[in-house]
Amino acid sequence: MGAVTHIDLVETPAGDARITWHGPEDAPLVLALGHGAGGGIEARDLQAVAAALPPLGLRVALVEQPWRVAGKKVAPAPRTLDAGWRGVWPALAAAGVPVVAGGRSAGARVACRTAKELGAVAVLALSFPLHPPGKPEKSRADELLGAGVPTLVVQGGNDPFGRPGEFPEGDYQLVEVPFGDHGFAVPKRASLTQDAALGIITEGVGRWARALRE
Repeated sequence: MGAVTHIDLVETPAGDARITWHGPEDAPLVLALGHGAGGGIEARDLQAVAAALPPLGLRVALVEQPWRVAGKKVAPAPRTLDAGWRGVWPALAAAGVPVVAGGRSAGARVACRTAKELGAVAVLALSFPLHPPGKPEKSRADELLGAGVPTLVVQGGNDPFGRPGEFPEGDYQLVEVPFGDHGFAVPKRASLTQDAALGIITEGVGRWARALRE
């Protein structure tokens, strides 16, 4: 887990959100990551990125949506998630440096839907939920393709919400985590260890984020 520099509570139209900051305050780039609908910022991929990017000179902001801060167990409607994200954005951009919008699962959808509007320089989509499990006809590809900024998708090879081969062609990059499910967990019988799977995520995100600075 990366070292926490400080924590901010931010008032939004959807209630109070919380930002947990990792990395140097004078970093040239901020990567803001929201969580999914079924969990919080303790997710293994969010924590791995928060630990790996600060040593590269980048700052990571893990954002907890108001419903999660309030202790509720069920995420609200997408429009409420978007309102919470919009409300926290000024605090994310306060340092005056470029901000990458991102998140895992539902958080990735929020980032895609609001990126261009909020002025994000790019989007990081971890475990983008391309469709509900078993329902490929209910595609959310339009959200991903409509982000309007450089986008990196990191997807588990066995994600029931959309395997890498199901993603449409588009103007984005995709990193596959072999054997990974929606939470990037890999089976014990897999030829890839859990640590190695997280390494694929952090290496891919780190390389992409460094390129954004150039």
